[in-house]
Amino acid sequence: MRTLFVLLFSTSFAFAQSPRPAVETANGMVVCVCPIAADVGVGVLKGGGNAVDAAVAVAFVEAVTWPEAGNIGGGGFMLVDPGSGKEPTFFDYRETAPALATKTLFADGKTDWTSHKAVGVPGTVRGMELAHKRFGTKTWKDLIMPAVLLAENGFPVDAPLARRLNGIFADGKSNNAEFRRVYSKPKWKNGDRMMLLDLGKTLRAIAENGPDAFYTGELAAKLEAEMQAHGGLITRADLAAYKAIQRKPLRGTYRGYELIAAPPPSSGGTAIIEALNILETFEIAKTPRADALTMHRIAEAQRRAFADRARYLGDPDFTQIPAHLITKDYAKTLVASIDATKATRSETLTPEIAIRDGGSDTTHFSIVDKNGMAVSNTYTLENSFGSRIVAPGLGYILNNEMTDFNPIPGITTRSGTIGTEPNTVAPGKRMLSSMSPMIVRKDGKLYLITGSPGGRTIINTVLCVLVNVLDYKMDVQAAVDAPRQHHPWFPDRLAVEDLRTNDTAVSRLKGMGHDVVGHKQGDAHTIRIDPKTGRYQGAADTRLNGKAAGY
Repeated sequence: MRTLFVLLFSTSFAFAQSPRPAVETANGMVVCVCPIAADVGVGVLKGGGNAVDAAVAVAFVEAVTWPEAGNIGGGGFMLVDPGSGKEPTFFDYRETAPALATKTLFADGKTDWTSHKAVGVPGTVRGMELAHKRFGTKTWKDLIMPAVLLAENGFPVDAPLARRLNGIFADGKSNNAEFRRVYSKPKWKNGDRMMLLDLGKTLRAIAENGPDAFYTGELAAKLEAEMQAHGGLITRADLAAYKAIQRKPLRGTYRGYELIAAPPPSSGGTAIIEALNILETFEIAKTPRADALTMHRIAEAQRRAFADRARYLGDPDFTQIPAHLITKDYAKTLVASIDATKATRSETLTPEIAIRDGGSDTTHFSIVDKNGMAVSNTYTLENSFGSRIVAPGLGYILNNEMTDFNPIPGITTRSGTIGTEPNTVAPGKRMLSSMSPMIVRKDGKLYLITGSPGGRTIINTVLCVLVNVLDYKMDVQAAVDAPRQHHPWFPDRLAVEDLRTNDTAVSRLKGMGHDVVGHKQGDAHTIRIDPKTGRYQGAADTRLNGKAAGY
C-alpha cells in the first residue's frame, strides 16, 4: 500500500496543540483523503442519511475521484458503532484468492505485482451492499449516483492527484494499454478535468441493477475475458461465489478506554491491542513523547506484536487464531523480555522461525452522524493504483492483493519477506491485511474514530495516534500531525519520521542498539468527540491530501 506523503515534521512529539485547529461541528463529520468525497458524504448526512449511508457514498465517489486507492476493484474493512448502546459490528470485504490459486503460486519469484495473476477477487461492492442492507436508510441507487455523475460528467483533478498520476506514468511500470488509455495524458495539471465514461457505465449498472450487476452477467464476463487473455485466474464462478462477511470486532481496553478493533483477516486489531497491553504496564506519559525511552518502549511493543503477526495471523476460516494474543496476562510475559536500556534482536523472539538473509496504497475515512453512529472504513487496491490493470469496457482499476499472501512458504527473511504458514495462498482464502479501522469509547460513549493507509505501517500509525491522544492528551489535530515511528519485526530496524529534527533521541536510540532510519507513514483521518460538549473534532491528515467536512 505505497503512498507518497508531504511530511509535517516537528521538533518534538511533546506538543499538545496543533498550529492548525481541527474542524469542529455538532451534527455530522466526514474526514477522508478526497475533498470531493468528503463533501458528498456530508451532503448525505445533511439529507438525513446515517453514517453508513455516507460511507457507501464516499467509498463509491473515491473509486472515481481518488483512483489511487478508492475502488470497486479492491476490498477492505468497515467497522461500525451504531451508537445508542447497540453492539458494534465489522464488515469484512477483503479480496479472496481465485479457485485456481495454489500455495506455491508466487514461490518462483517470477510473478510481477502488475501481473493479472496478482489480482484477487474484488470485495468492495459486496461489502458496501452488506453494510447498506444492515444499516442503510437511503436507497442504494441514490447513494451510488453521485459517483456515477462524477465519472460521466468529469471532475477537477487537484494537485495531489495530478502529482500521483504523473509519477506512476513516469516509473515505467504502467504497461497495461487500457489503464494508460483511461488514466494517462502528457501531463496532468491542477484543475484539469478527468472523465471516466466506462467507469460511469459500470457504476450506473451497479446503481440501477444492484451489486449483482458487478458479480454476474456482462460485467463479470468482461473481467473473465481479460483474465483469460492475460494469464489471470479469476473466473465468473469466482465472482459469483464472492461473499462479504459480518464479523464480531475485537474488544480490548487501555487505561480505562474501550477499544473496538478489526478482527482477522485484519492483523491490525490484534497487533494494536497486543502492543497497547504491553505499553499499559509502563507509566509511559511520565517521560516526554519525544524521549528516547518512550520511543524505545513503543518500538519494543511494536516488534513483539509484529512477531506474533507473522507467527499466528491469517484468514480465520483457514487457521486457528490464538485467543491469548490480546490478553493482559500474555502482555505481561512479553514485557518481561523488554530491556529498558537496549534493543531486542528480532530473531531472538521467534526461535521456531528460520530467518534467512534475503509497496502499497490504501485509503481510510472516518464518519460520524448526528445520532452518534460511527464508521471507520479502510479499503485498498494494495499498490498505488493497484495492479495498474483496467479491463476494456469496465473502467475500474483492479487490485494486486494476491501479493499480500506470504509468497514463498517456509521462507522468512531479514529483509522482511514473511513465509509463515497462516498466510500462505489457498483457493477462496482472504489474504492477511494490516488495515486497522479503530473506534474508541470512553465511559460507554463514542470518543475516537481513526485508521490509516500505508501497508504494514498502518498498524503503527494507528498505534501512535492512540498513544498521542490517550496517553499524552494531545488535541486530535496535533495527534495526527505528530511524527510517527514504525518497527515491523523484520527488517529489524526502527523507522522514524522525525529523523532530522529529533537527533538527541535518535542518537540515544542508536546507542541502545536500534538501527534507526528515516521514513514516511500514511495519513490518519481522525475524529474525536469532545466528552464535555459532544461536538465532533475532525482532523484531516495532510501528509498526502485530505479534508474534514461537517455541518
